[in-house]
Amino acid sequence: MPKITYIVPDGTRFEVDAENGSTVMENAIRNAVPGIEAECGGACACATCHVYVEEQWSDTVGQPEAMEEDMLDFAYEVQPTSRLSCQIIVRDDLDGLVVRIPERQA
Repeated sequence: MPKITYIVPDGTRFEVDAENGSTVMENAIRNAVPGIEAECGGACACATCHVYVEEQWSDTVGQPEAMEEDMLDFAYEVQPTSRLSCQIIVRDDLDGLVVRIPERQA
């Protein structure tokens, strides 16, 4: 089971065992990670699950699709490694993934 680490702006870390096929957002919600609201329930329609993927994971996670890029326009403080966590599907090669929650969401 892949492990995902969520880091909130104050530096608190939430390490979560995530099920393959679920999303990074679903695991954050299940484990009460602060700052991941997911108001649309994971439909890629709100940008309230915005995260920063740690640079070393950027290639493994991949780039956002066009619809996700459009929704990132509504997120705060977008960076080159910004992703919507509802669009990152957990898989074995993401074991150890680290994402940060933007300060404005926390």
